[in-house]
Amino acid sequence: MIDLTLIFTDLDGSLLDHHSYGFSAAEPLLSRLEQHNIPVIPATSKTFAELIPLRDSLDNHHPFIVENGAGIYIPQDYFPEQLNQPIVDGYHLKKLSQPRSTWQSILQHLERSFPNEFITFAELGTHGISTSTGLSLEGAQQANLRSFSEPVLWKSTEQRKRAFIASLQEAGANVLQGGRFLHVSGHCDKGQALQWLTQYYKNNTPQKTITTIAAGDGENDVAMLEAAQQAIIIRSPVNAAPRVRNPYQYLTKACGPEGWVEGVMYCLSTSLFNSIN
Repeated sequence: MIDLTLIFTDLDGSLLDHHSYGFSAAEPLLSRLEQHNIPVIPATSKTFAELIPLRDSLDNHHPFIVENGAGIYIPQDYFPEQLNQPIVDGYHLKKLSQPRSTWQSILQHLERSFPNEFITFAELGTHGISTSTGLSLEGAQQANLRSFSEPVLWKSTEQRKRAFIASLQEAGANVLQGGRFLHVSGHCDKGQALQWLTQYYKNNTPQKTITTIAAGDGENDVAMLEAAQQAIIIRSPVNAAPRVRNPYQYLTKACGPEGWVEGVMYCLSTSLFNSIN
């Protein structure tokens, strides 16, 4: 049987540098992976609007996962079998969460119990998002075009944050800690999205044995890192490495795209290293 390796990857702090959002260190390997038909599948907290220009920059034409697993976009005609999902802007869309408005309503209600302790993306607005993330104004505007989630900038203590998260969970939300924000969404995560999309690859390529690799640097990547057969934990310049329950894991020495290259090459070394050198 022909093998197929899928690389699911976080972006900010992993494939993209935490501070500059650059990825030049990974470009040569990305080109080689593409030449050898090894899909690199972004799985990110970013939005559809952010991913479209970024995928062009990465020269990436594969499916992608947005808003921490809430939505899976598959290019039309990517698979021979047509996906029975709505088509949005030229992509089949698999939704794994309720819409953004659901979480905004819950957060608005919680403002009475947690006054001045958090601020939402919607409240930050374009300039506030730009200041908080280092994104350009255009990038910040794209980041705010969310469909399934509402990021929250927490301003109070860790103890109060735990109470806040518990209140959100009681209201039916799922909360993931990202590099800078709490991400409030439905009961979905990158791990569920990885499993769903991997199964869809299997359905469309039954003649191939599929291996999954996942790369990430944050708590919102843990479910994906644990769902994959091999996990690459990218060392972060600002946060401790997440704890991951996966017997086949590798913690990189380098950060960002340099660490991404290091980890991918390590995971591919057993069977594919010679073929992509």
